[in-house]
Amino acid sequence: MSCFWGIVPIVIGFMLDLWLGDPPNWPHPVRWIGSSINFLQQRIRKVCQSEMSLKWGGLALWIVIVGGTYWVTWGVIYVLALGSFWLSLMVQCLLAYSILATKCLKDAAVTVFQALDMGTVEEAREKLSYIVGRDTSQLDKPQITRAVVETVAENTVDGIIAPLFYLFIGGVPLAMAYKAVNTLDSMVGYKTPKYQAIGYCSAKLDDVFNYFPARISWLLFTLAAYWMKLNAKAALLIGWRDRYQHKSPNCAWSEATVAGALGIRLGGPNCYFGELVEKPWLGDETRSIAQQDIQITIALMYRVALLALILFAVIDCTIYWLS
Repeated sequence: MSCFWGIVPIVIGFMLDLWLGDPPNWPHPVRWIGSSINFLQQRIRKVCQSEMSLKWGGLALWIVIVGGTYWVTWGVIYVLALGSFWLSLMVQCLLAYSILATKCLKDAAVTVFQALDMGTVEEAREKLSYIVGRDTSQLDKPQITRAVVETVAENTVDGIIAPLFYLFIGGVPLAMAYKAVNTLDSMVGYKTPKYQAIGYCSAKLDDVFNYFPARISWLLFTLAAYWMKLNAKAALLIGWRDRYQHKSPNCAWSEATVAGALGIRLGGPNCYFGELVEKPWLGDETRSIAQQDIQITIALMYRVALLALILFAVIDCTIYWLS
């Protein structure tokens, strides 16, 4: 029974995410985590002035935010369970839903696709700027398309696979702690003068937490490519060949696999915060990238999400029954 009730909130949360996405006016735990990060970061900067002290302050920031997120989530679920099992279960379903980002990723990508399809390049650049960190002001249509495909491929790991991975390993508290890890990286984990020291710990530990989910994404995207009758063999081989062609130890696993499945090149040089960053190319350019590749990548993402849910559920139940 415990295996069943452990999976129920994950499945319901998964379905709610596919149905509702992330309504902009709804309260969201990640926004509260973000506000806490900003609050603590400002106070750490007042106390820590040197680069080394900022690194230690960044470690303290990570421990407080991630540890606090875990224990607050665990405490809320535990206290609610003392009063009502069903209320606790409902809150777990809602929190699991808030952790996942399948429809949110799809909606963000579709917004840019529609701007490319029916609007102007300027509008597409503006919509793209909401979801990527690179400078979008000079991008042409193929570059905008490539950026969207890369974003969907990369964020499938930290928006879907990794949250599901941690939901099945440690339930809602651990998955919510993972979202805190991911939020810290997205807010302070930059290699810029402002964030390099205070965000050092957040960036490194985000790499650690995404280590296994990124590598699982290589296999899941390959299976999804086979499901869609794309080039699954190229997805498997190029995903492995180009897996380390990125400064991050994790990002290229999913991006290179998608590039292989589509027969296009991803990556390459991009401008971040006014600075040109040289990145290796991922994949082989057997054809030019097209706007429809955004839709194909979204379809791959949905299949990966379902495959991840099934895979982790089967492993979880198997371990439970054998123990």
